[in-house]
Amino acid sequence: MNRDNLGQNRLTGESINVLVTVDANYIKPLKVLLFSLQQNNRQQAFDIWLLHAGITDEALSALANFVAQLGFTLHVIKVDMTLWDAAPTFKQYPPEMYFRLLCGAYLPATLKRVIYLDPDILVINPIKPLYDLPLTTHMMAAASHMGLTGITQTINHVRLGTKQAYFNSGVMLMDLDKMRARIHLTDILDVITKRGKELILPDQDILNFLYGEEILPLPEEIWNYDTRDNIVHFAKSLGEVDMQWVIKNTVILHFCGRPKPWEKGGMNRYAVLYQHYEQLLYHAFGD
Repeated sequence: MNRDNLGQNRLTGESINVLVTVDANYIKPLKVLLFSLQQNNRQQAFDIWLLHAGITDEALSALANFVAQLGFTLHVIKVDMTLWDAAPTFKQYPPEMYFRLLCGAYLPATLKRVIYLDPDILVINPIKPLYDLPLTTHMMAAASHMGLTGITQTINHVRLGTKQAYFNSGVMLMDLDKMRARIHLTDILDVITKRGKELILPDQDILNFLYGEEILPLPEEIWNYDTRDNIVHFAKSLGEVDMQWVIKNTVILHFCGRPKPWEKGGMNRYAVLYQHYEQLLYHAFGD
């Protein structure tokens, strides 16, 4: 694969804005995500918006060079973490996980719409239909991982005192103007102060607790396919949603939980596909 040709033959239509929030440990998975995005959206322009707290200038320069070779444009915004000192963080949930909640405040006011993507994702089909989705009165669109019986949803309703579906925050279409008007740091910090010890997935719990009723549901098997649940999807669809269906119809594969497909032992059904993209990336760019 010739890296010089990766970003060529692009259309000149409206660019899709994609938001990512990572620390230095997730730069390599981020590159796999962006590579998969480019490989399966070859005639689509993208602006990649990176919110970070402490990635080095050297690493950012290398990432910008990589993104440019994909034919994308990278915008880097460093977030002041002083206001987030009270937020609960854990090894597997770094401070960057909160940035998506207030991204409207960090991103330029001229930016109206963005797709947020976690770094543990492959994009395997065109993503523009999601970007063009009408949100009507909703502030965001996201998917719920319902499982086979929905018992996890019931547990989250009891735990958080909510009634709507519990949405996964790893893939979200965002109306930034609505978010700027509705989402405030004081509200988020108030939940953290009062209920911080109860938060299992802190930013996702806050998203659902404060804003769940303003989220448009997306079909998970297309827009946020939890790769741990392939048997669940197969059973719920009476055998329709098999691997062939996924390759043809699913847009976003989300490698939720542990181990990740780039880690030793990360061998769920779709880990081999992830490792295939890693290998293609290696042949195109090296380490």
